[in-house]
Amino acid sequence: MSSTAIIEVEHLKRTFHIGRKASVAALDDVSCVLRAGTCLAVVGESGSGKSTLAKVVVGLESADSGAVRIAGQEVRPTTARRQLRERAALVQMVFQDPQGSLNRSLPVSATIDEMLRAHRPDLDKRGRRARVLELFAEVGLTERHADAKPAALSGGQKQRVAIARALAAEPKIIVLDEAVSALDVSVQAQVLELLKRLRAEHGLSYLFITHDLSVVRDIADDVVVMRAGRIIERGTVHEVLDDPQEAYTRLLIASAPRPGWKPRRGLRDALMGAEA
Repeated sequence: MSSTAIIEVEHLKRTFHIGRKASVAALDDVSCVLRAGTCLAVVGESGSGKSTLAKVVVGLESADSGAVRIAGQEVRPTTARRQLRERAALVQMVFQDPQGSLNRSLPVSATIDEMLRAHRPDLDKRGRRARVLELFAEVGLTERHADAKPAALSGGQKQRVAIARALAAEPKIIVLDEAVSALDVSVQAQVLELLKRLRAEHGLSYLFITHDLSVVRDIADDVVVMRAGRIIERGTVHEVLDDPQEAYTRLLIASAPRPGWKPRRGLRDALMGAEA
């Protein structure tokens, strides 16, 4: 695995103001690195700041201060079409709910065709159709799925369409924001296997946002643990999951579902009261 950084996050701060006086520090001096060809998992409870980090990385949110560099280029919010297209060709995002990128009145292939129009101007209509079917095959779907409307597909199939859409731009990085958390366990395992295969075949790098530590060992190389906008622990999967140093991390691990798992009494209260 490469030691070269493809994403560098340095001292990010992002505060959201609620009303006239209240504010929440979603990111509080956050720094981390995604190594090229690897998967960095960002874990933590809801409200820990992990999704805000993902949105700042891809330029959907702006930071109050700090810097993000992707492949050496600093990320800045922009509305310029050329810059947006260049960034999209480098990094794509897959969300928890793929429904937002699908038009319920059109076949799901339309969302892939739209992406190809933007990123593959060399393809005519026939060429785009052929590429759509190639991408669907890559994610384990068929021509029948491509011609179906969203309502005819399962949640797992729609998430595969979202992954195919990301691949259509031929990016180097995919940011996955809770991309498997809404799937049942068996479908979740299948999508994780798909993501691992695609990463190996295309040399992709993943920023994997999740609240569920049970999936981290299966896909990630490195882990950062966030709490209340700060990174409180970081390291390789082995270091963080097998030898956690922070009480909060140990409680997150204890809460992860596993065979025969039963939630510990008062675990939520323990998580909320753990020392950072």
